[in-house]
Amino acid sequence: MKTIKVQGELRSDLGKSATRRLRSEGRVPVVIYGGEEAVHLSVTPLSVRGLVYSPEFQIVEIDVNGKTYRCIMKDIQFDVVTDDLAHIDFLELVEGKKVIADLPLNFTGQPQGVKDGGRLVLKLKSVKVRTYPKYLREHLDVNIDDLQLNGNIRVQDIVAENMEVMNPPRIPIASVVMTRALKQAEAETEPAKK
Repeated sequence: MKTIKVQGELRSDLGKSATRRLRSEGRVPVVIYGGEEAVHLSVTPLSVRGLVYSPEFQIVEIDVNGKTYRCIMKDIQFDVVTDDLAHIDFLELVEGKKVIADLPLNFTGQPQGVKDGGRLVLKLKSVKVRTYPKYLREHLDVNIDDLQLNGNIRVQDIVAENMEVMNPPRIPIASVVMTRALKQAEAETEPAKK
């Protein structure tokens, strides 16, 4: 599992004016919750760039005054005008306590429907799961080799060991649709059959 290490600085001043001052100094306010108590700190935008601007699911180890917190990112806020990073919420990973996380889907294989002339349409990029921290993974693999023309793979088809997938089970995550050229070819061969 990919892990990013971040150096944090504890903050004692809370509230709007303290947060504005922190942002003007070029730092990002951060809250870690889910453990024994909420921890308020700040980080540099550069130290979290690889986490914020990445589609990958990663674990973050935040070092604050010699104490390390293992976390996952739960929420990011950006400034509406400047689009600068404004705030990050992290959830501390506590062994024996389930967490909810969005895990990316990794599609593997070549669908049979695409080989027959169809086009693959990916409808979901990630799913929400509930599990213990020790079972968290970078992504969930979904094999799409058996996906036929006009067929779907649904949330219920995802193999997620030791995890509870929280998305509705009937929602399609990938499908193979007919292309316009394939529809025209079928329409041209139909009158010939009559």
